[in-house]
Amino acid sequence: MSATVREPAVAGRFYPANPERLRADIDSYLSPSEKTPVIACMVPHAGYMYSGQVAGAVFSRLEIPASCVVLGPNHTGRGHPLAIMDEGAWRTPLGEIPIDCKLAEDLIQEFPGLSEDSAAHRSEHSIEVEIPFLQVCRPGVKFVPISIGTGQLILLEQLGQALAEVLKKSKEPALIVASSDMNHYEDDATTRVKDRKAIEKILALDAPGLYQTVMNESISMCGFGPAVIMLTAARLLGAQTAELVQYATSADVSGDHEVTVGYAGIIIR
Repeated sequence: MSATVREPAVAGRFYPANPERLRADIDSYLSPSEKTPVIACMVPHAGYMYSGQVAGAVFSRLEIPASCVVLGPNHTGRGHPLAIMDEGAWRTPLGEIPIDCKLAEDLIQEFPGLSEDSAAHRSEHSIEVEIPFLQVCRPGVKFVPISIGTGQLILLEQLGQALAEVLKKSKEPALIVASSDMNHYEDDATTRVKDRKAIEKILALDAPGLYQTVMNESISMCGFGPAVIMLTAARLLGAQTAELVQYATSADVSGDHEVTVGYAGIIIR
């Protein structure tokens, strides 16, 4: 196996490049909470100053198993539309986090539509910004990164079904993490109204409903694909309830109510 190491693309921009600063920042976003095992979660991926509080509120509540599958949207348009990495590690200022090769290989076998492609991941931030949280909250954790660059509902649902199949057969539990921000670049009031409609579908564990709502209401939720995959898998894995842990918009930090982005943190049991 080659020792492929994916270097950080947004350290120093979305989060601190200095390890001590980064760890201190993450600690400031985490709160002492009772940790529970969950099937899946959705967390935002903006710069930490905007979305770190929401992500931290979710990660504080999770009993994170030894492995995670992290699904993120492909903002760059590079690489395969369903891109997985099945070996090596990702580096952050906090060190390296290894890829769970066995879990990745099982997923590729179950869903051949996945392509082993590091190009899709190289400069993409949506998965990277979640990794330091995982490193702090669950030292020694392994993960499988999957970059989603398709909006085709049938493919998203098929990948969700395959993910559920693999996790059902697995001896070890794995947490599914969907990385997504909510509505983008509209005024704060509009963003909150649109986000509420999408969040209602997620809380109802309604993957097709979320897809239709995002399309019909023109909600610019970048990670609707990861969310649809996550919800599809979670339902098949026996999910019963979803909880909105925290919601915010960039206006809460910047004070700019004209151009905002929404952030929702959700856990699914």
